[in-house]
Amino acid sequence: MKNASRRVFLGGLPALGSLAHVKVASGAPGRSADSERIDQAYRIRMQSASRNRDKGYPIPEQSPDERRHDGYVACFTKGLPHNERGEVDVAAYDRYLDAIASGTLEAFNALPMGGTVKLVDPLASYGFTLEGSDPWQCTLPAPPGIASQEGAAELIEVYWQALTRDIPFREWDNHPLIQRAMRELSSIPQFAGPKENGRVTLKTLFRGTTPGELVGPYVSQFFWKDIIYGVTPIAQKYRTTEPGSDHMISVADWLAVQNGRPPVTAARFDSTLRYIRNSRDLCIWDWRDFSYQGPLNAALILLGIPGALKSNQYSTSPSMGGFVIFGGPFVLDLVARVSNAALRAAWRQKWTLHRKLRPEEYAGLVHFQREGQAKYPIESDFLLKSDAIAESKLRHGTYLIPQAYPEGSPLHTSYPSGHASIAGAAVTVLKALFREDMPIPNPVQATTDGLALEPWTGEPLTIGGELNKLASNMGIARNIAGIHYLSDAMGGLALGEQVAISILADTLPTLPFATDGLRFTSFSGREVFIG
Repeated sequence: MKNASRRVFLGGLPALGSLAHVKVASGAPGRSADSERIDQAYRIRMQSASRNRDKGYPIPEQSPDERRHDGYVACFTKGLPHNERGEVDVAAYDRYLDAIASGTLEAFNALPMGGTVKLVDPLASYGFTLEGSDPWQCTLPAPPGIASQEGAAELIEVYWQALTRDIPFREWDNHPLIQRAMRELSSIPQFAGPKENGRVTLKTLFRGTTPGELVGPYVSQFFWKDIIYGVTPIAQKYRTTEPGSDHMISVADWLAVQNGRPPVTAARFDSTLRYIRNSRDLCIWDWRDFSYQGPLNAALILLGIPGALKSNQYSTSPSMGGFVIFGGPFVLDLVARVSNAALRAAWRQKWTLHRKLRPEEYAGLVHFQREGQAKYPIESDFLLKSDAIAESKLRHGTYLIPQAYPEGSPLHTSYPSGHASIAGAAVTVLKALFREDMPIPNPVQATTDGLALEPWTGEPLTIGGELNKLASNMGIARNIAGIHYLSDAMGGLALGEQVAISILADTLPTLPFATDGLRFTSFSGREVFIG
């Protein structure tokens, strides 16, 4: 007992030397069955580590805007000190760059901040994972710059998304603001959103580019169908905010938040719970969800659909069914596991590579240039002449983007979206494990007031298409709130997919039997096999 009280702990686990008293079952002379098992476990781990090491580290793309434009005007600077136009203190930003390069707690603790709101975990960009690819092995192209037509188109889309938050999806058909949004986005050649015959239509407006998501209602079935939580069915009615509950419209409020001060306005909440029936409801859901809430809800719904799981070794077994493997615990564990790994990969991109400014910061450049108070290297053919920014000025008195959240964006950089990265990873797991081609039974849609659900009687909706739609809804809802762009959302899905594929590849060798591998359709439409 004296020895037990003197155990040394390393990282929360007993040091190997403290386990010397543990006996193993006897087996062949000089070699126990347990020893062979330990060796096998070691080989699986080493093979996984070697496979991931052999992928190498790609040369990353980095946004050129930080080096291209003076004064760091194209960069994420929220929380640092700014002047009266929201331009960052250059010396403070230089120290911020030094802290990012150092990757040390001490350097970040010494940063001069503009207020009391803290940066969101930049050191996470240096974290490691013990399965799947290292976060620094995942790649994304550089995001569009502020002088590019694509970057301008993305910001114009965010303005229109903010202006149309309160229009019920089922009233989009003939609404004049919706018509103007489609007309303007259709006119910009480099707009990267989906189109039909070269034009933005009701079927493509504010949607992503993944397979199947243009079919059916704007909102995924996994946001509307009841969730079976144990023995309790949960109706997906949510708390939302009142129409017109927008924030950071005045320059004074906007500037205070850019300097890292708490918001001066508060959300006005609707007292009635509602099914998601408009863009505001969707982005408010995305405001207070926990990290993988959407994919977790989808997993619980899918586990309740008979025959939705893909065929596996247990499907044809006369004596066994899946549970720990290819059952509920297996699905739910993987959905959670890939989510945090996806965030680590996203944080690598956000902090050490791109540091892209948020839409609220970009709109600040637009405002001060349109007011004649400054001149910035922003696109002028479409952005500065935009119908969307003119409407925003008419409605709110400034060219700033009205934010759905009082605090605007969180204090981490824009590209890629963390929400979309989680969604991309977790939805990839669900597509790999469930039948993508299976129709969703008894599809529904919300009424115009969001108080009830009605049957969807249009074209069939598949599990794969609705999972892709869920992922895009989660990413694009943050655009609707005013805090991300389309490239943030689509880039996040692609990044999360890379993370999930690598973790699934490391999971298969841990199973106690050979499998036929996992197949699914990627967000880009290609067929993926993991085996």
